[in-house]
Amino acid sequence: MAATQKDPVLVVVQLSGGNDYLNTVIPYNNPLYRDNRPAVGIPDAQVLPIDKNYAFHPAMAPLKKVWDEGKLAILHGTGYTNSPRSHFRSMDIWHTCEPDKVGTEGWLGRVAREYDPNKENVITVVSFGPSLFRALAVPGVPVACVAGPLEKYGFLPSVQERELRLKVLDRFARMYAPVAGSGVMEYLGTTGLDSLKGADVLKVAPQRYASTVKYPETPIARKLRGIAQVHLADLGSRIFYCDHGSFDTHAGQNPGHGGLWSAVTEGLDAFMTDLRQHDHADNVLVLMFSEFGRRVHDNGSGTDHGAAGPAFVLGEKVKGGHYGDYPSLKAEHLVQGDLNPSMDFRSIYSTILEKWLKVSSKPIVGRAFEQLAFLN
Repeated sequence: MAATQKDPVLVVVQLSGGNDYLNTVIPYNNPLYRDNRPAVGIPDAQVLPIDKNYAFHPAMAPLKKVWDEGKLAILHGTGYTNSPRSHFRSMDIWHTCEPDKVGTEGWLGRVAREYDPNKENVITVVSFGPSLFRALAVPGVPVACVAGPLEKYGFLPSVQERELRLKVLDRFARMYAPVAGSGVMEYLGTTGLDSLKGADVLKVAPQRYASTVKYPETPIARKLRGIAQVHLADLGSRIFYCDHGSFDTHAGQNPGHGGLWSAVTEGLDAFMTDLRQHDHADNVLVLMFSEFGRRVHDNGSGTDHGAAGPAFVLGEKVKGGHYGDYPSLKAEHLVQGDLNPSMDFRSIYSTILEKWLKVSSKPIVGRAFEQLAFLN
């Protein structure tokens, strides 16, 4: 179905690599935080308190501003039981909503199929990055993949342009080929050419775009600027996806983790400012997640793979605040040294699906989950 300017739009920012929960939303008044973080703990003088219990990493000042405006929801303890602590498997679970078996369809690809069953708009879903995200992949559902600057997308000579798209699809095929039943060849066969058509539609977006907002010169800010260009062009795109990382901070976590969060939050600040200046912010919801958190106790230089992590939702229609409980740091409550997830990630998806995207959640996430109150 054709979209209008005010149809709800979802932007997903994937924090790839496993973002460290304890140094993102810091329980700065909990002595167990200091006990467990002798090497990578953030000093009290540097944290950005958001209330009497929690603080943001000092690199997250732009996000604290959103918190102060009441437009940021922090979703605590997100994950699922029996976390595999594998990047590939954990991200696959988030993408397909299938923690107990290998899923064959991405959750947002299913949404796109609901929105546009007849493939009337080949840019209902737009992905920014060098690979096709599994969350978007459903056989027969087109996804426009923008691997570089949007200004060059669609202007390359046709042979180069097609080769670029096919490289994206080939990377996807190689990534998922070993996964039994993933339908890779079917997906490529039914979707490849549709994805190429997106170039012709998207090439008008930079031509229609004019803005006074200066985006930082970072990969994530460039992706967000591309999303803004497409959204502001009113082309009917409903789902946008991009990533940043790697947040896999096994070593040298400080200052690397701060640099990652500076890039994300400064990029998001420019993005939301851009949308507001064009009166295009009211119908945009941003979801940020990572595949898992990290170990409670640092390893002397960084942190290893963990379980529960934080997710964030921000936007003009968000009811800001804490949702769910920060998992206990007490040793007897940890699971193999990790924070125990207290919120199933599918509750977040279900809330967004039902209350924002206005589609039934059960066919997409598999069953009914408790919904949260972070949307006004």
